[in-house]
Amino acid sequence: MLIADDLDKLLEILPNFVKEPLKQHPNRNNLIEVVMDLGRRPEARFPDKPEYLSQRSISWQDLDYCVKKVGNFSGDNRAGIEKTLHRISSMRNREGSIIGLTCRVGRAVFGTISIVRDLLEQGDSILLLGKPGVGKTTAVREIARVLADEMEKRVVIIDTSNEIAGDGDIPHPAIGRARRMQVARPDLQHQVMIEAVENHMPEVIIIDEIGTELESLAARTIAERGVQLVGTAHGNHLESLIKNPTLADLIGGIQYVTLGDDEAKRRGTQKSILERKAAPAFQIAIEIHERNVWIVHDQVKETIDQILQGHQPFVQKRQIQANGRILIKCYPSQSLEVLPTNISSLTKPIDAQQVHPILQYRELKNKSSDLNKLQNRDTSLLSTTINNPIKINNQSLPLEIPNQYLYAYSLSWQHITSVISSLDLPIILTKEIEKSDAILALRNQVKQNTKLRQIAKSKQIIIYTIQSSTVPQITRALRKILNIHTSADLNWVELCKNKKFDEVQALQEAKLAIETIVLNGNSTVQLIPRSAYIRKMQHNLVDNYQLRARSFGEEPYRRLRIYPE
Repeated sequence: MLIADDLDKLLEILPNFVKEPLKQHPNRNNLIEVVMDLGRRPEARFPDKPEYLSQRSISWQDLDYCVKKVGNFSGDNRAGIEKTLHRISSMRNREGSIIGLTCRVGRAVFGTISIVRDLLEQGDSILLLGKPGVGKTTAVREIARVLADEMEKRVVIIDTSNEIAGDGDIPHPAIGRARRMQVARPDLQHQVMIEAVENHMPEVIIIDEIGTELESLAARTIAERGVQLVGTAHGNHLESLIKNPTLADLIGGIQYVTLGDDEAKRRGTQKSILERKAAPAFQIAIEIHERNVWIVHDQVKETIDQILQGHQPFVQKRQIQANGRILIKCYPSQSLEVLPTNISSLTKPIDAQQVHPILQYRELKNKSSDLNKLQNRDTSLLSTTINNPIKINNQSLPLEIPNQYLYAYSLSWQHITSVISSLDLPIILTKEIEKSDAILALRNQVKQNTKLRQIAKSKQIIIYTIQSSTVPQITRALRKILNIHTSADLNWVELCKNKKFDEVQALQEAKLAIETIVLNGNSTVQLIPRSAYIRKMQHNLVDNYQLRARSFGEEPYRRLRIYPE
């Protein structure tokens, strides 16, 4: 990660008794801001704690000395230093005289958005949330550079306070080829947003600090015109936008809906409920709690609906580790602080109703001692580490298991019989529904047959439905009935024989994603970028499960996406 801060140019505007201690300070590279208030000692603020810089108090002359060295203060009481990213904010008394200054250090951090680079490639609008000082502006500055230079898109930045591209008419090199539109007054930001779309044909618009209702409406208008948005807003969590009437339009708006008696009874809710009013202006929301820990909601529409219904949506917790690797874990949103930190928790069965539509895995490396020995390519361990037998309820399939009686409704017995015999499944077909343990039927037929549903409800028999009477769908349904989530005819020892460690790791990643998410949750899984040779091996593995997959993205970030039937 490369950092450019031009700190010396900020120190030049400060009085000597403030500047000299900072020049010698051992932690100057982590300086956040310098605060100078009239009649108080100057204060330097760092991520861990603030420190006083001198025993001398700030006087009128000290404030005037600083003000004369910076540009004019705009309507939002902000100024900048030309050709830098530093921000100087003023505090005034009732007469309009400046009685305090906050000198914020602006840094261009190259590489900070590698944690969400895959989201940028999707082309969806992204909203960054976080408290002041957590790094939102630094992130959008780097996003602008990546979109403009590396992805070669037409990017326009709405720079209200000249904080993204710096002060002066020439933008800072940190934004790359992106163009910057300045705003005369903060209350005109929404008009400049619309003007950028109408006059300059951007593919992407970058907006920092969306804070008013007019700006929210302008963001919605831009999104409806097909332009990708990247914006920031103050707020620690996505739920806070629901409670904020000013910014609620960013996530679709919230309205009260009165349900009828029957509908309320069917849903098990009150008659007056909250619902989302329209489609969100941003498809992805990112909560920045720490500089190296980001919480990603990659389907804002579904997440908001789940929150309004009182459910816990699944979120991604992305963390940059000390070695530069990106660790992604998926948890219920209200359980982030108490869940285990190792990725092995993802191997547990996941309820199909709670699985997020697309889960991406970045770190699926098993940290057990056996798998670590694979780094030495000891093939003798492959049978114990890689070869997984068929499992039922996460237990190894016993040699003798009670037969399951299955009643097939409107399906081909010949197809079902061939699947049962080829996989040697402990299932017996029966023509008597009362004796069955489960029912397998076509989905459209079940909807039309009220009597079948009544019998199943009275006998407490689960109905499994499929879209069509094809062998792949019947195979997955029978495995679902037995809770089998591994490929019966897959020889892992033979598959991983003579494979390198990274190749075995890629196969393990694909296997875990297929069995946990695709088969169990009927959801799409996106794997991490791999080389063409490794992607071909993953393709062959997907074919063994009779699933579909395709590669997308540009090299070297091309990856595999696996689809359910």
